[in-house]
Amino acid sequence: MTATTDRYVDTTLPAVAGVSPPHVIAFLVMTTALVAAPFFVYPVFLMKALCFALFACAFNLLIGYVGLLSFGHAVFLGSAGYGAAHSAKVWGFPPELAILFGTAAATALGIAIGALAIRSKGIYFANITLAFAQMVYFFSLQAAFTGGEDGIQSVPRGTVLGVLNLADTLTLYVVVLAIFLVGFLKAIRENEPRAISLGYRAERYKLLAFVLSATFAGLAGATKALVFQLASLTDVHWTMSGEVVLMTLLGGLGTVFGPVVGAFIVVTLENYLAQLGSWVTVVQGVIFVVCVLTFRRGVIGELGNLLRKSL
Repeated sequence: MTATTDRYVDTTLPAVAGVSPPHVIAFLVMTTALVAAPFFVYPVFLMKALCFALFACAFNLLIGYVGLLSFGHAVFLGSAGYGAAHSAKVWGFPPELAILFGTAAATALGIAIGALAIRSKGIYFANITLAFAQMVYFFSLQAAFTGGEDGIQSVPRGTVLGVLNLADTLTLYVVVLAIFLVGFLKAIRENEPRAISLGYRAERYKLLAFVLSATFAGLAGATKALVFQLASLTDVHWTMSGEVVLMTLLGGLGTVFGPVVGAFIVVTLENYLAQLGSWVTVVQGVIFVVCVLTFRRGVIGELGNLLRKSL
């Protein structure tokens, strides 16, 4: 090891070495379950879970494989939602272009914020991302085009490629599932340590990971805005950044399928505990503490350890 080793990405950075048979089997099982799910479970609930699952996968790409903890990842989810909603409602963009525009907005923010924040490490990096997220939140609160506290409502879903009418719930679910699977597979592919063999500087590698994570988070946010026909302050609030951290930790940090499982658990808890009113946060907190203490590696991490397989 030389004095300049820390300037480059080396094998100390965690990464997925490739697609293994257990991953392929698990992916096929997950896909089959998601294809059959809308015939047994409320499709809108599933679409919400899929959007958050993609968001959690994006966050996991940053913290699980590069080791960067962001406390402001909601900025990419929310900004993409605003971009997609505004372009679809005001500019009349079809859904595919609205999603692309929202995702591009998140990517641009990822480049700008990442270029400044990536120079810091540890808690300083986390605090800088939180500061930028708060700036975007207050901008969203004051800007005219975001609708302030009301948000952008009644966003038209439109027709994908002039063929698939998203007014039909089942058709919308198929499109959302396709977006999730494409994003999920792309996120797995980007985890491969190609930068290690190419000798990229660690700073550039981390910036690339940050931008990719922002892009996938934006894809989730833009899709979510069209699903619920709404873009609001909730998605850019700091609590959303905390929620995705919980999803990732609960499912399994650095695992492939952990963020998906964690997202489904959190969304399910929110759905069934909503009737508790103001007590829902307390009950959720207790459940999360118990789960984290019981499953220290996360649900999928513990399952993989039990099976002696990387999941």
